[in-house]
Amino acid sequence: MQTFKILAYGATGSLIGGKTLNEMEIERNTPVDDEILIDILYCGVCHSDIHQVNNDWENTIYPCVPGHEIIGRVAGLGSEATKYQIGEIVGVGCMIDSCTHCRQCHEGEEQFCEGHGGPTMTYNGYKVPDGTDFNTFGGYSTQITVKEHFVLRIPENLDTSRVAPLLCAGVTTFSPLKRANIKKGDRVGIIGIGGLGHVAVKIAKAMGAEVTAITTKEDKREPLLQIGADRVLLSDYDDSMKQHELYFDFLLCTIPYPFDINLYVPLLKVRGELITVGLLGPYKKPLDNNEVAMSARKVGGSLIGGIAETQETLDFCSTHHILPEVQMISIDQINDAYDKIKEEDVRFRYVIDMQSLREKENQQ
Repeated sequence: MQTFKILAYGATGSLIGGKTLNEMEIERNTPVDDEILIDILYCGVCHSDIHQVNNDWENTIYPCVPGHEIIGRVAGLGSEATKYQIGEIVGVGCMIDSCTHCRQCHEGEEQFCEGHGGPTMTYNGYKVPDGTDFNTFGGYSTQITVKEHFVLRIPENLDTSRVAPLLCAGVTTFSPLKRANIKKGDRVGIIGIGGLGHVAVKIAKAMGAEVTAITTKEDKREPLLQIGADRVLLSDYDDSMKQHELYFDFLLCTIPYPFDINLYVPLLKVRGELITVGLLGPYKKPLDNNEVAMSARKVGGSLIGGIAETQETLDFCSTHHILPEVQMISIDQINDAYDKIKEEDVRFRYVIDMQSLREKENQQ
């Protein structure tokens, strides 16, 4: 297998220790068999990028090159790659491989692959399906090589500069909303209005729901009403929360750090459901099962989605003209962007324009 070097931005250690993301060289392989080589145009910045770089989940392998919301142009094809053409705009989400033969893969849910080590993630994917250790590098780079099964078709009516977050934030929120069969007249609350939450507001609204955005930030009220929320509930105000007890059919929580889930469970009606998608870890306080059991409520979690469901998300957003609200940055602004994400100072998702890095690479 032939390899070549490209430019990327990555970390050699946790940023908590004072390090920053810096330019580095990494290797990609020329596409073989069913692989596709993609020139990366844009890459979304996900809060999980920060968690992974900082080793918050205690599984990071350095160097770590983040990025799993990738939009690019097909630049090369392996001999068995037939789904896409040179020059076509495509996407890559959170996974680049799986065993393909286990029960979950056969059901189109590669994110739950039961093969050796699970699916191979787009970055920090330290296992490949045969169980071999192998650190993968993500979209903060100029090119990526991916098996065509894990490449997504981007609908032509979606703005390529804004669509990247749908490949993670989009499917992560679309999946639990779809599985809850959200429909016209349902009362849906979206808790935590950042990169995931604002997309969830748009998707739930397109499904016909009455949508309440639940946040601690008063300054998000007008932007949320503008993107389709029917109302905004400030969770810091006890009276407002009390008034909405037993109100919601479904709550989707996108908060990415430990929080007290017990504040939100009473908002559910009898047999209502709350799904958490932002937090990968323990809640700040244990769940009070009394509030759950006495009203037969359900509390659960959800991950991303399989490849078919990610494509379904893109097609749904195409039909309903849904795009994330983004702020465009260049790759040399990534460290400042991380700081602003942690301070919740972004409306609502950063997307990296990779042009400057490609130009620098071409000059070398």
